[in-house]
Amino acid sequence: MAGKLQHRMDRAGQLGQNPIAGLLWRFSVPAVVGMLMHALYNVVDRIFIGRAVGSIGIAGISVAFPMMMILMAFAMLIGIGATSLISIRLGQQKRGEAEKVLGNAVVLFVLISVVLTMLGQVFMTPILTMFGAGADILPYSREYLEIILVGTVFQSIGFGMNNFIRGEGNPNIAMATMLIGALLNVVLDPLFIFGFGMGIRGAAIATVISQAVSAAWVLWYFLGGKSLLKIHWVSFRLERGIVLNIMAVGSAPFAMQLAGSVIISLFNHQLRIYGGTTAVSVMGIVFSIMMLILMPVVGIAQGAQPIIGYNYGARKFPRVIQTVWLAALVATGVTLTGFLVTMLFPSGIIALFNRNDAELMDLGSHALRVFFIMLPIIGFQIVGAHYFQAAGKPRQAILLNLLRQVFILIPALLILPRFFGLYGVWIAGPVSDLGASLLTGLCLFWEVQYLKGASGDEVAPGNAPVPAPEGE
Repeated sequence: MAGKLQHRMDRAGQLGQNPIAGLLWRFSVPAVVGMLMHALYNVVDRIFIGRAVGSIGIAGISVAFPMMMILMAFAMLIGIGATSLISIRLGQQKRGEAEKVLGNAVVLFVLISVVLTMLGQVFMTPILTMFGAGADILPYSREYLEIILVGTVFQSIGFGMNNFIRGEGNPNIAMATMLIGALLNVVLDPLFIFGFGMGIRGAAIATVISQAVSAAWVLWYFLGGKSLLKIHWVSFRLERGIVLNIMAVGSAPFAMQLAGSVIISLFNHQLRIYGGTTAVSVMGIVFSIMMLILMPVVGIAQGAQPIIGYNYGARKFPRVIQTVWLAALVATGVTLTGFLVTMLFPSGIIALFNRNDAELMDLGSHALRVFFIMLPIIGFQIVGAHYFQAAGKPRQAILLNLLRQVFILIPALLILPRFFGLYGVWIAGPVSDLGASLLTGLCLFWEVQYLKGASGDEVAPGNAPVPAPEGE
């Protein structure tokens, strides 16, 4: 038993010793594959529903999507927040405290999931109306969301706790979690939609079953003796300090997801005003493709997170800087590739969802090219914002994430359509991407200068220690 524990501690300790490029590859590739699989949940649903039900079905899912983002927001609040704390505690050689964080997070997952499921079922119609559902779209959105809400606890455990697996230094298991769920969803979608003739309801059932299997896989990892961190009954007792720290550090991705829900709702309303139901369907496709491109970038940022967190906790700041720049470079390569594909083949991409709707094809091809014009610079912005989250600095992370999703995008969405109509809706995204990327670059430059100075202070005798991350 002692030998296994030492091996697992050594595995975590490699984050502070092994070459950064190799660590980033080892952690990011599984994370990228996992996030791609996560994106496939929505893309596959929209492709099959677009072919089985038509563009109105895509619009129905698009209107339900903000609620799904809210469910994910709470999973990220606890999952990513706890992961950052776990990585830092492991870097500080405080395994017992890391396990307390893990236990508290499990309890929070279950409690929050139950509350969200109940509230969602009771207030479903007003919620969907608020998200932009008209009388034509509402029945499809209700049919889908009623079932999705049943799987909230599975999503929270499968996605949220999967971050813990990555945070303790086992990215391959984390990748397998997402891979199992997504591939199962790909298999079950056509079975329930076409084979059983269940349409949009069948897509929701396939998603929930897939999430349940992913959750079972994660629990098996932690309960089966394979994890460094153990789940103890005593750690289920909620401690105010731990809960507040989890929520403080996880508040950045949580706020980003909530902001995303508000943004998509606002998009839906503006699209219905200036473009009608077809425009809502087009934006559902655009967001699906955007997720497919940006989820690998999030995977790169998540792969860098335990490396940054461990080395920040161990005060190895040159390694932190190297990790950030390398992750930003790789992320930019991903977004640049996505940019080139969408610019060159927009019609082919839209045709995957419904090639028989001429209006959808024409409007969708135009929207893809306009909305993705600033895509090459988004990778850097996402990695930069994730750095502050991984280093336990939630205030900066929240600011940078909300710049892109709220402070710039919401005014652009409200103002630009008044002057440019539907085109103004499409260009609001690129305007926000440009502004947020410029400000992220400035904040990251200042942070790197601070870390370089802190590195010099660490080796100089008599200097004060570098401050601990926020929330310590």
